[in-house]
Amino acid sequence: MWQELAPLLANRTFVDLTHAFHPGQPHFAAFPDEQREALFDMDKGDGFTAHKYSIVGQWGTHVDPPSHFIRGGRTLDQLPVKEMVLPLAVLDISSRAAIDSDATPALADVNAWEERNGRIPAGSFVALRTGWSHRWPDAQAMANRDAEGISHTPGWSREVLEFLVEERDVAAVGHEQTDTDPGLATSRQDFSLETYILASDKWQIELLANLDGLPEVGAALIATWAKPLGGSGFPARVFAIH
Repeated sequence: MWQELAPLLANRTFVDLTHAFHPGQPHFAAFPDEQREALFDMDKGDGFTAHKYSIVGQWGTHVDPPSHFIRGGRTLDQLPVKEMVLPLAVLDISSRAAIDSDATPALADVNAWEERNGRIPAGSFVALRTGWSHRWPDAQAMANRDAEGISHTPGWSREVLEFLVEERDVAAVGHEQTDTDPGLATSRQDFSLETYILASDKWQIELLANLDGLPEVGAALIATWAKPLGGSGFPARVFAIH
């Protein structure tokens, strides 16, 4: 198989869509910060270096399986590896988000995408490009709260997610923001869009990086993560090939 695959990968562009996580980075306010400890350190005379990491599963660029919100939903170890290599569709609202921090995609955006590129393939990964990842790792810029503490960040819309799930049967979605739902919703503890996507037995990647420059269609997305038994989320390593 490698003899067939190698020529397809030659001269392709590999784009890392993952933030390197670290203590002090932006994260959901109810979660504790990362704690990292060098149990063994070559700089201190040990024969090797080994770190102990204390993190919540939803840390940095991470995967959310259905079990994150849905009782009885698939856990990380139950997501098959065949779902980790998917066709990538990029839905771009970054120009609108640059003007309106509360921007969300409309069904007209999806219709225009399909007029340019054809039907979104079943089993694909749809990434929402908003440009928000350029604010990383500034926590205040990522949350973008006003004087009353209301967060103004882009997010998905119900009509678009319903279309992608029910009409196009996508496998997963992803976005650059901390949450699926826009900041106006999460500020009132409304996570109904994240609930919807996970209740549909889909998974998602949050806090994607480097979506700018990717083609709208034609790239492959590879998403990998650790395999904790019964895991409800974990940092992911995600990249695209085009």
